[in-house]
Amino acid sequence: MSYLSETKLSRPNLPHRLSEIAFVIFLVQLCCLVAWAHPEISTSEDDTTVIVGDAPDQEVYVIGKSVIVNKQAKGVLAIGGDVTIEGRIEGDVATIGGNVIQKKDAYVGGDIIVFGGAYKPESDNPLREPGRETVMFGVFEEELRNFGQNPSQIFSPNLSLSFIAQRLVLALLWFVISIVMTTIAPGAVGRAVARIQLSWLKIVTLGAASFLLLTGLMIGGALVLPNYLSATLAIMGMLLLLLSYVFGRVSLQVSVGKLFQKHVLSEGNRSETLATLIGVLAWTLVLSLPYVWLIALFAVFTVGIGLILTGRSGPKWQTP
Repeated sequence: MSYLSETKLSRPNLPHRLSEIAFVIFLVQLCCLVAWAHPEISTSEDDTTVIVGDAPDQEVYVIGKSVIVNKQAKGVLAIGGDVTIEGRIEGDVATIGGNVIQKKDAYVGGDIIVFGGAYKPESDNPLREPGRETVMFGVFEEELRNFGQNPSQIFSPNLSLSFIAQRLVLALLWFVISIVMTTIAPGAVGRAVARIQLSWLKIVTLGAASFLLLTGLMIGGALVLPNYLSATLAIMGMLLLLLSYVFGRVSLQVSVGKLFQKHVLSEGNRSETLATLIGVLAWTLVLSLPYVWLIALFAVFTVGIGLILTGRSGPKWQTP
C-alpha cells in the first residue's frame, strides 16, 4: 500500500472537494444520463471510452469507462477508468481506480484528485492554474478499477480463495480489537450488551434516525456551507461514524457470542474469550454474505450510534 499527497499551494477547500466527490459518486449514474445528452460527448466503437469534444460547460461523470478530452470540458470524474486530457479542462479532474494523463499541451484549471492510480503529466511543467491542488492515493488500484467497471459486485462479491483469506484476516483483526476493548473498558462493553438485550428496539430506532440525519447533514453541509464549516462538519461526522461502527460491532459481537453460549454451550464451557470469538466469526460471516451485508452494515452503524446516544451509568444497565 502506498500513499502520496502533493499540494501545489495550500488551500482550505480540499475536504470540501472530497465531500463533493463522495456526493457525486452517489448520484453519478443519473449524471451520466445528462452527460450523454450533449452532442459533443460520444463513446468509442468498443464502448470502453467516452470521447469529449468541445463541451466547455459540461461536467462529465463516467462509471466503468475511460475518458478522453479532445478539446474542452468543465470537469471530469471517472470511476474505474483513466482520464486523458488532450485539450482543456477548466474545473476539477478526479478518478477512482484509474490514472489522470495530461498531454504535453493540455491544460487543467482545477484540482486533480486520484484514488487508486497516479497523475501522469507528459510535460515536466504541465499547464496548471496556480494554487490548485494535486492529491494522489495509490491504494487498491486493481480493486477500485474492478469495482468501477462492475459496481454490482459490491452487492454480491465473488467467492474466491483470496476473498476467504481476506475475511479470515479481518476476523482476526476484529477479534484482537474486541479483546482490547473488553479488557480496557469492560464496564462500557458490558453495559452496552445489557442495553442491546433489554431495549434493542429503542436503540435501533434512535440510531437509524440519527444515522440518516447525520448523513443528510454531511451531504447538505458539503453543498451549501462555507468550506471551513463543511470541513468541520465532515470531520465530526466521520469521527462519530467511526466510533459508532467500532463500538457497535464489538458490542454486537460480544452480545451474539453470549447468546450462543447461553443457549448452546454448557456452563462449564463458557468464557468471555470464547464468546468474543464466536461473535466475531458470526458477524464476519454475516458481513460477507451477498446483499445481506448491506443490511448488516447498516445495523452495526445504527446500533453503535444508538448505544452512544443512550449510554449512561446505573444499575439498570449493569450485566447480571
